[in-house]
Amino acid sequence: MPRQKVRRRVKERVSKVICGDAAEVLKTLPQGSVNMCVTSPPYYGLRDYGEGGQIGLEQTPQEYIGRLTEVFNEVKRVLADDGTLWLNIGDTYANKPYKNVKQKDLIGIPWMLAFALRERGWFLRSDIIWYKKNCLPEGVKDRLTKCHEHIFLLAKSPKYYFDYKAIQEPLKEVSKARYKRGRSANSKYVGQQSITQVRENFSDFDQEFRRKRDVWEVATNTYKMDEHFAMFPEKLIEPCILAGSKEGGVVLDPFFGSGTTGAVAKRLNREYIGIDINPRYIEKAVMRIAEVTPEKPYGNAAEYEPRTTAGGGTI
Repeated sequence: MPRQKVRRRVKERVSKVICGDAAEVLKTLPQGSVNMCVTSPPYYGLRDYGEGGQIGLEQTPQEYIGRLTEVFNEVKRVLADDGTLWLNIGDTYANKPYKNVKQKDLIGIPWMLAFALRERGWFLRSDIIWYKKNCLPEGVKDRLTKCHEHIFLLAKSPKYYFDYKAIQEPLKEVSKARYKRGRSANSKYVGQQSITQVRENFSDFDQEFRRKRDVWEVATNTYKMDEHFAMFPEKLIEPCILAGSKEGGVVLDPFFGSGTTGAVAKRLNREYIGIDINPRYIEKAVMRIAEVTPEKPYGNAAEYEPRTTAGGGTI
């Protein structure tokens, strides 16, 4: 009997970059169509990117939080039920009085947004501290220099996809030795306990790795784009994408900017959807991502050839 040929079904590409207002573009995406979102919206009162209607130039922090909440309501809708949102947001100081905020106060923007999203049904799961080991110096002399930002991990549902093994950290030799010695009831390391006993004492213990901690030391961006002043470092969002999605999954960034999310997603064999209001950033991001080679190409190599669609660039 002749052997039948089996035609392998090539995975349909969904990766695309769309130019437009995030809240409006998100309304055009199908419900439950993305697996995760990682993004960093424009910070409040910091920069004018030269586009009418941009987020970040509102009159009050409350208006700013309200507009972002509208965007992330739509993000929640397009996320799969087990999807997550990894949200990087920076704080700023008040240059004039606002409601419940005095001039010179640290406004508390990250937590205002996090609590607003929690009230809208998001599950607030982690506050990750991004420690910038090469932070810029500041001229102020009456407070400490800022060298960190927040990354909030939020989930759409109480049960969500999170691959902790994909981002485990290697244990140092001194930690391995300490764990192997075990510990007594008063938490002093004594005697010789078996690996099994040690694992009972430490739920996140592994002979070689530990679960990733929530303080990430990452230098500021290494990719330079002349027109964009605040770009994601690739090493910052790589663990987000690895933990929050499987290969072939769809990663969303509604504030796409320089395209770091798309570049990392493509390199890690994920699909991506990027949205940005600035056409110049879209053009630069498309060019940047076109140069990225996936680490482990899946499906047909032609899937990764650059292509273009109306309304924005598509990689």
